Amino acid sequence: MNILITLCARGGSKGIPGKNIKSLNGIPLIAYSIQVAKQFAEKYNADIAISTDDETIKATASRFGVDTDYLRPAELASDTAGKIDTIRALKDYQEAKLDKKYDYVLDLDITSPLRTLEDLGAAFETLQNDPAALNLFSVSNAAKNPYFNMVEKKENGYYTLVKSGTQVMSRQTAPGVYELNASFYFYKKQFFDENYKTVFTERSLIYLMPHICFDIDHVIDFEFIDFLLANKKLDFSIWKS
Repeated sequence: MNILITLCARGGSKGIPGKNIKSLNGIPLIAYSIQVAKQFAEKYNADIAISTDDETIKATASRFGVDTDYLRPAELASDTAGKIDTIRALKDYQEAKLDKKYDYVLDLDITSPLRTLEDLGAAFETLQNDPAALNLFSVSNAAKNPYFNMVEKKENGYYTLVKSGTQVMSRQTAPGVYELNASFYFYKKQFFDENYKTVFTERSLIYLMPHICFDIDHVIDFEFIDFLLANKKLDFSIWKS
C-alpha cells in the first residue's frame, strides 16, 4: 500500500501576509502540519511532498525536515487555482519521480492545524473499511443549521429557511449537519482516476472531529489559536517537543 501525504503552501497570502510560515506560539504554522505528517508517515510508511511557489516556504519546510525539488507551476499558484488540481499535479510528479503509484493521498491543509495523529488514524481506518468510498474529509458540527436557523432569499424577494420543506420546531430535533474545517482530506486512487474536481462525490465520507477545529481565514482566527496554544487551553496536543 503506497500513501502520499501532500502539503500545499502557496505564497502571497493576502488576508494574512506570510501566513503559512507565520509564527504560531513560537513555531511556523507549516511546521505543525509537517510534524503530524512525519508521524503519520512513520506509522504507515508514507511519502511526504510539498507544493509551493515560494522559496521562503520551501526553506522553512526544509528546516523542519521536508525537502523538495518541486516548484508549483504559476497556473496553480493563483487565487483561482483549484486545490484538487494542485494535489493531482504534485501526486503525478511524485509518481513519475519515484516510479510508483499511490493508493491513497492524504492532504493536510496548512491553515487548519488543530488535528492529531489519532484523528488521522481513525479517519484513515474509516475510509479503508468502506471499499466503495472515494474519499473522506474532516468536519465539525455546524454552528448553524439550514433546517432551523439559516435563511436564503426566495425568487419573490422574501426570505425563508434554506431547508424549508421540513417542519423543525427546535434546534435539537433538526437533522445533523456539518461544516468542513479544512484540516485534512483522504483520497483513494480511484478519485483521481475518475477526474473529480471537488471533494464532493456521490461516495464521500466524513470524519467528525471530537475536538475544536477550524481553519485560519482571518487575523482573528490566527490570534485565537495562538492564544489557545500559549495558554494551554486545548485538551489535546498538536505539537510534541
